[in-house]
Amino acid sequence: MRRTLFTDEHDAFRAAVRDFVATHATPNVAAWEAAGEVPRAFWRAAAAQGLIGFEVPEAHGGPGIDDYRFNAIVAEEVAYGDAVGDNFQAQSDIICPYLCDLATEEQQARWLPSFMTGDLTFAICMTEPGTGSDLRGIRTTARRAVGGYVLDGTKTWVTAGLQAGMVIVVADLEPDAAGAGGGLTLLCVEDGAPGFTRSGPLHKLGCHAQDTGELSFDEVFVPAANLLGAEGRGMAQLTRHLPRERLSIAVVAVAVAERALQLTVEYCRDRTTFGRPIGEHQGLRWQLADLHADVELGRVYVDRCLQALGDGELTGAQAATAKYWTTEMEFRVIDRCLQLHGGYGYSEEYPMARLLRNARVQRIYGGTSEIMRDIVGRSLMRGDAARTAGPVPS
Repeated sequence: MRRTLFTDEHDAFRAAVRDFVATHATPNVAAWEAAGEVPRAFWRAAAAQGLIGFEVPEAHGGPGIDDYRFNAIVAEEVAYGDAVGDNFQAQSDIICPYLCDLATEEQQARWLPSFMTGDLTFAICMTEPGTGSDLRGIRTTARRAVGGYVLDGTKTWVTAGLQAGMVIVVADLEPDAAGAGGGLTLLCVEDGAPGFTRSGPLHKLGCHAQDTGELSFDEVFVPAANLLGAEGRGMAQLTRHLPRERLSIAVVAVAVAERALQLTVEYCRDRTTFGRPIGEHQGLRWQLADLHADVELGRVYVDRCLQALGDGELTGAQAATAKYWTTEMEFRVIDRCLQLHGGYGYSEEYPMARLLRNARVQRIYGGTSEIMRDIVGRSLMRGDAARTAGPVPS
């Protein structure tokens, strides 16, 4: 179906992103996967092309555009180009809102110009070896000290954690002497801080070109100037941005599923059995039709969520619905597409194997499918998802 979400300006931007990805990313994916990381030179080139930090104010080197559709276009084109996209999501979809919403003017002046040139990248550290989706179970601690805080703990599965020049650490701040002021707090730790060490890369099933590490903090001093937001407000600050993060995952899920289907349709046109293309066999055509329906329906819902985000109406339950349904759909579609490729789908010479590996984590990070279902289920029990299309007929 024709998408009505984008303007001519968005279409022109998409064409530029597509050309950039085809020139600078797609030919290098195999080398990046072998190296276990995307080189900083690529990130600087992407920054110079204007592909990151759309919300960053003009005063700090950004375009000052509050329009998530530009982020979505980058995510989609990276997926269509069979490239590597976690860092775009991590920096523009997750980190950038924290810096624009929570950082002080002094912090923005200190960090954002380098962020916009690609010289400074961030990572956010939430997950711990014993704590995943349960943020309230975080054991990394911070205590007040003269001029700042002292941080202790370990974080794992940190996307971009090995290359980041600054990491945002979610820690449980110990209460003061009067028993007040504790709670989850966001502290920014600079590369090279004494007591801050990194290990990795972690060896993963997929996303081989995305550096992922485990970070340790042993009596790390963090100056008060690196407190992000207010003390003890970390939970509210984190949950505020989770719907957008989850929607970004859904955007990628639909785009990757669409790319997998496109490759499979082309394969079914070219591959012949019994004297004719395999796509002419009714059983295979029906499977392609089912996959097409999944992708189309997912696209419409995600586009509607993108519109709701722009209008300030996207709810946590809607984002959770988009996240868990599209990522489950993505994996289901790619798995079937690989099956239709036969042995070639299992070969590393074709992109389908990589698509399947990379898609598996989508159902885990940003909140597992099980957690997303629980969010939606609790919303239903509260009556938050009341019918909006008019009264139920008697």
